[in-house]
Order: sequence, then structure tokens, then C-alpha cells
Amino acid sequence: MKEFIEFIARALVDHPDSVSVSEVEGEKTTVYELRVFNEDLGKVIGRKGQTAKAIRTIISAVSAKKGKRALLEILE
Repeated sequence: MKEFIEFIARALVDHPDSVSVSEVEGEKTTVYELRVFNEDLGKVIGRKGQTAKAIRTIISAVSAKKGKRALLEILE
């Protein structure tokens, strides 16, 4: 999942080398921290948060099939 998030984020931003994703896995929840360059933050979040919402929906759906909960935090 981590690689998938990186792939999507790198396709959206102007500085793909600055994209990094860290994964913190708990017993029932996995937290993904997506870090992007400050100027690219708006591109990852999208207009009215629609891009971020779409990414979070995909991550949640895949994780639910595995019986886990997933959260995505977007950081600069």
C-alpha cells in the first residue's frame, strides 16, 4: 500500500523526489504519513479536498478487505 500511495502522489506533484510515505502499523489500524514539498501540498489535497478524499477512500477500501483500518495523514 505504501508504494501505491507514493506512486499516486508522485504523479500529482511537481517535485516527485520530495514525496515520502512512512507506515506505522498497529494491531487494528495502519497509519500512512504522506510527506510532500510545501508547494505541492495543494495538488495532493486537491480542490475542496477531493483528491485527498479519493486517495483515502481507496486506502480504506483495500484495508477493509484485509480486516484493518487505514488512515492517511498528509504532511508538508
